[in-house]
Amino acid sequence: MTPANAAPTRLSGKVPFKKLLLYCGMFSSLLYVGINIFVPMQWAGYRCATQTVSELSAIGAPTRLLWIWLCVPYTLLVTAFAWGVWKSAGRNRPLRIAGGLMIIYGALGIIWPFAPMHLRETLAAGGATFSDSLHIALGVVTEILYLLALGFAAGAFGKPFRIYSIATFIMLLVFGILTFLEAPGIAANQPTPLIGVWERINIGVFLLWVIVLAMAILRANTVDRPGPSGGI
Repeated sequence: MTPANAAPTRLSGKVPFKKLLLYCGMFSSLLYVGINIFVPMQWAGYRCATQTVSELSAIGAPTRLLWIWLCVPYTLLVTAFAWGVWKSAGRNRPLRIAGGLMIIYGALGIIWPFAPMHLRETLAAGGATFSDSLHIALGVVTEILYLLALGFAAGAFGKPFRIYSIATFIMLLVFGILTFLEAPGIAANQPTPLIGVWERINIGVFLLWVIVLAMAILRANTVDRPGPSGGI
């Protein structure tokens, strides 16, 4: 019986397409960072420190359509990466599960444009609709997918990657909670002095982990060889 954390199949010159899929993960993270720098610059009154990323695509926001269109390639790239992780896992069950979870995460990108939040002023005036509730639900599901994918992938490689994944897991929890604590201020149109900082750290930590995971898989050079002992 193959160990749950067997090393992924070798990625050689014979499978360039699989490598390309993994590179998509790196490109997706870099693209998302670029989008988060460029789009806020198109809204004079937007403040990255005090406002969330979701407000850039809120109903009535001047950057809504720009954000949606620029995120289309991100969704395609991150989904392609997730597929690459799944295909590269071989008999490495934790990595295969992590890839499957990330495929779901990528697929959610199709739903996000149809679940926008409203601007703070509208929410404070009682103008929330079903899309606002769906937006919050998607955010919670996304965070859970982040954490589950991290947890399973942590058991796929050696100790250094496991420690890094655990540290990332903890940071996602901490900054996710900090973001959540300030979130009620959005609906009440009250000051949220650092919500944008906490959320962007949370997102950035995950984007960096995606790059590191892609690099770890690309460096894998064994075929059907059991990995280090231990699991998630």
